[in-house]
Formats: sequence, C-alpha cells, structure tokens
Amino acid sequence: MRRVLIVLSLLVIAGVIGFWWLTMPQPLPADRLAAVDGHEPDLTNGEALFWAGGCASCHAGSDAEGDARLELGGGAPLESRYGTFGVPNVSPHREDGIGSWSFADFANAMTRGIAPDGRHYYPAFPYASYAKMPLDDLADLWTFMQSLPPVENGPQVARAELTFPYNLRRGIGLWKRAYLSDEPVVADAALDDDAQLLRGRYLVEGPGHCGECHTPRNWAGAMDTGRWLAGAPNPEGEGRIPNITPHEDGVAGWTEDDLVYGLESGFTPEFDSMGSTMAAVVKNFANVSADDRAAIAAYLKAIPALPDAP
Repeated sequence: MRRVLIVLSLLVIAGVIGFWWLTMPQPLPADRLAAVDGHEPDLTNGEALFWAGGCASCHAGSDAEGDARLELGGGAPLESRYGTFGVPNVSPHREDGIGSWSFADFANAMTRGIAPDGRHYYPAFPYASYAKMPLDDLADLWTFMQSLPPVENGPQVARAELTFPYNLRRGIGLWKRAYLSDEPVVADAALDDDAQLLRGRYLVEGPGHCGECHTPRNWAGAMDTGRWLAGAPNPEGEGRIPNITPHEDGVAGWTEDDLVYGLESGFTPEFDSMGSTMAAVVKNFANVSADDRAAIAAYLKAIPALPDAP
C-alpha cells in the first residue's frame, strides 16, 4: 500500500508539473520583436487597422459619436454563456489605460493573449484573429492608438465573472495550444495569386475578426473553422448572426458591389438596415478605404459556400 501511495503521489506531482508547463504563457520570441525596431510607423495604416479592427465598438462608450469614439476608456461588459467579460480602458492613460505598456506588451496581448503581468487573457478578446496580424501592422496600430486622447476613469477594473470551469484562467494555456494559430483559415492556392483576395482574407480573418461572430463555436468555445462564416448563435444574446458565405443561405444573391455598399451604408440589397451589432461594424468600416471594402467583398464571394450552421 505504501508503494501504491508513493506512485500515486508521484503521478499527481508529475501531472501538476505537466499541466503547469503546458499552460505556461508563450510570449513572442525576442528576435521577432527586435525585427520591428527599424520599422517606420505608418499612422495612415494604423488608423485603417484601428477601424477595421473595431476597437471603438468595444472600448469606447456605447453611445459615443464623432471624436468620442476615439476615447477608449472601456465599454459595456460583454455578456456570454460563459459569464460576463469586462471591457478595459485601452487609451494611452498611464495609470488607467495602457499608456505604460511597451510595444512588446501590446504585441503579446494582441497575438498571444498575454497580459503584461503574464496572465492569460480570455479569448473574448479576439486575439485568436489578431494573431494573424504581422508585427509591422501591429506597430502601426500601436503608434496610432498612442496618439489618441488618454482617458482617466479611476481605479475601475475590467474583471471577468465566469462560471466554473471557465473561471480557471490558467487552463487557457491549453486552449491556446489547441486553437491559437497565425495560419490563414481559407488556405486556397487561388487566393495566393490575387492581391485583392489576399488583402480581403487578411482583413476578414485578421483585424476584422469577422469569424468571431459569424462562425459557430465548438465545445471548447473556439471557432469551428470547418463551418467558417456559416452563421452562428449571437454570442451576446438572442438571435443569430447570419451566414456570409456565397451559399444561397448566405450572400449568394449579393453582388460584390452590394457587399461594398452594405459595409459603407448599412443597407442590404433590399434596402433593409443592418441592425444589432452589425450597425457598429458598418460605422467602423465606413472609415476604411473603398479598396479595402472591395477586397473584403471579393474574399466573401470567393470562399467555400456553406449552408447555415446549426
């Protein structure tokens, strides 16, 4: 019996050590970060990525308009079936926002889901999509965000209030090993020969993080990329997010021009208004160049046509 207890104890210890090792944060390598040191920031590109990424939709006030959409003091809590996620201040305020962060802190948060103190961020922050952004683009975005007004709002903390087992933050390290990737979702050779389609893929799969809402989730809460953009339950409540693949259940009846106009105006080809959270997306993409909206439309018409996901 003593031997059995010793063996069991050793197995438990090995399991704990193994779990701790497997769930350790995996920050960006220092040499990859160092390669950005000579990059000359492009504020125009940074602003385009800011709007494509929808930063204001979550991190500005829910009723913000005009210049107030550049005040990123934190938005309304995000309700989900896992619990409630707080939305933090990401303005350049040194105490209340991210003004004291380094670029390495920002890049690790955006692509690896790691806080400056080493904690895992929950993937309600869509770093599973932002992971596809190259560091030069992140440097441009960082520079633009540092140019925005700092917002002072005191010691409020954006906490996550989740149910068990989702409140075990350390376990997110295993989730990342399984689901965090910088590889494209639609790896079609036909896209690789077309600059517009490549740009559209990047904007949709990366900064635009369209799949976070339009793609159903698997049992672990990760995007089911086998049903990419085929529609999904609304992650924030009742209803569904529509299918935007070129299937008859999706946007088969839309032309590329319809999609471009919809992203700019918020109107469907039938002149219905795009409501709910899509209204905020349109408000963002109205600030993106016409070429980028056209690239997104071309990509959405080129991806596999899938029926509505259950």
